[in-house]
Amino acid sequence: MSSVTPDQPRRPATGVGADDRPAGRPPGPRVPAPRAGEAPRNRAPLAVAAGVAATWAALTSYLPVALVLGLAQLSEDAGSVAGALRAGLGGWLLGHGVPLATDAGPVGLAPVALTVLAVWRLFRAGVHTSRAIGARGGRSPRQALTAAGAVGVGYALLGTLAAVLAGVGGPAVSPIRAGGTFAIFGALAALAGAARTTGVAGLLVERVPALVRDGVRTGLVAGLLLLGAGAGVAGLAIATGGGDAADMIGAYRTGVAGQAGITLVSLAYAPNATVWSASYLLGPGFAVGADTVVRTSEVSLGALPALPLLAGLPSGPVDGFGAALLAIPVLAGMAAGCLLARRLRRAAGQRTQLAWSALLVPAALAGPVAGLLLGVLAGASGGPLGGGRLAEIGPVPWQVAGTATAVVAAGALLGAAATRSLSKGRTPS
Repeated sequence: MSSVTPDQPRRPATGVGADDRPAGRPPGPRVPAPRAGEAPRNRAPLAVAAGVAATWAALTSYLPVALVLGLAQLSEDAGSVAGALRAGLGGWLLGHGVPLATDAGPVGLAPVALTVLAVWRLFRAGVHTSRAIGARGGRSPRQALTAAGAVGVGYALLGTLAAVLAGVGGPAVSPIRAGGTFAIFGALAALAGAARTTGVAGLLVERVPALVRDGVRTGLVAGLLLLGAGAGVAGLAIATGGGDAADMIGAYRTGVAGQAGITLVSLAYAPNATVWSASYLLGPGFAVGADTVVRTSEVSLGALPALPLLAGLPSGPVDGFGAALLAIPVLAGMAAGCLLARRLRRAAGQRTQLAWSALLVPAALAGPVAGLLLGVLAGASGGPLGGGRLAEIGPVPWQVAGTATAVVAAGALLGAAATRSLSKGRTPS
């Protein structure tokens, strides 16, 4: 007789073909583990995953452009659905940095808001592709690069197709230029998402020295503070000239839908105005046409296009209380340096005084980081708006980068040193 009572469950024997599921797991079919070198069955093919992710990223960044431009073109029977869709393709290409050849000259002034939207959607495409091929958490640089490269190839094909379609009865666009730009744009943005999903980004951060990590973080904080100050100044200037902006919008005579579309187009260029305002605060300023300059010490303007975004341009150099604007970049650097010192002191312990090297080296590195960030944004925010005097619009990137590097580094050093000197503690032995 068996010694197993009815109240005692029978344990299966171990061995080949035995069910080794833990106790308490409900019965069900056993899923065999994949063999060595064999991909799990639930993984999607790389081409399919990247193609779907790239197409979805393209659609979600293109449709808002087509809708906004369609509002302007379809109002009062001023256009057609096909024309609105084709204009949307042109605006979508422009947002990726692909210039358009028009009768008035090349148009290359990209709406940075659309650029940011495209980067975000491609970042998510890199995330989804990495998950679909089973690379999540693998910390494999090869898998991250493979996923990003596949998304870049798919996005390049879509960009080439968009250039061909936009050129039919519209502005001329080079398919080769569009394909190359979209390939680089898509691969780099998707690589950020793939690196995060696979864990490669965390692996790289772990291998970077702590001083460099602190410097990069402080520089990004200083750059974002400067951009925030630029957004505030630009918003105040546009609000002050709101009457002129409303008159410009009303002069288009396109009806309510068209005016709404023009307003949304202006909002798409609002990040451009933020970067220009930050450049204005730093000192180099920006141009609104050839042989023009807008900076705190000098304003030289000619005839301007009737764009609502330009209604808030200053009429002359700052004076009186307006000169206090010149201190904003230094204060942004000091605030970032102060935050650096406070964070490092909390990490080391409130009763321990920080070593000067651990504090001043990251503060000095913050300058080049902020300069690189603002220089890249300055280059992305400018471009031609046709031929002739409108061929130069926006700040000069190297001037913005150089000035931001010096100002932020000096401000961060001052803020970090002042915070350390004023904090109470003991010097480590």
